[in-house]
Amino acid sequence: MRVRGGVVGLTVVAVAVTACQVGGGPPRARPSAVLHSGYGSVFLGVDECSSFRAPGFTEVPCASERAAARVVARHDGAVRDGPPCPARTDFVLHISERRPASDEDGDGHVPRGYACMRSLQPPHPGDPGAGGGPRTIVGDCLYGVGGGRVRETACEGDGKGGPRPEYQVTAAVGSRDRCPASTSLYVRLDGVRPVGCARPL
Repeated sequence: MRVRGGVVGLTVVAVAVTACQVGGGPPRARPSAVLHSGYGSVFLGVDECSSFRAPGFTEVPCASERAAARVVARHDGAVRDGPPCPARTDFVLHISERRPASDEDGDGHVPRGYACMRSLQPPHPGDPGAGGGPRTIVGDCLYGVGGGRVRETACEGDGKGGPRPEYQVTAAVGSRDRCPASTSLYVRLDGVRPVGCARPL
């Protein structure tokens, strides 16, 4: 988003989605702190960086000691309407522009887009098997939560720091009939190969 003329306040909400679902609605997301920033001509454009310093996220130069994550993709509109983030995205920042004069619902915020973020340092929850990130990808592990639904968990989980893994996604394919014979669970994925083939652990 480009800022022209007067300064425009920006609202940023981080969302890390740790659930994938089989046959259900969209996974639940947890929003984080809100902030305002005006660094750069495009707020959190591709290859720009953000800090994690309280009270929320701010855009900072990537060479700054405060830089904590880099934008790997940036899209306009809502996540549900736009392209999925790259596979190894660690978390998503939902960005809104504060413009009360043009606000339709009176809450002072107009949705503007989202940024797919990759942390500059480990840990990387978006890596295969790490147990987090906004997407379920090949290599991730899952556990059942009932009702035909599963959620992501770390593949090396022992049940103490998090739920014990029960399945692992071994392939992403275009249709169920392309899954390996060892598949016991089908998981809905984002992207051009929407079926995840998961084997029991």
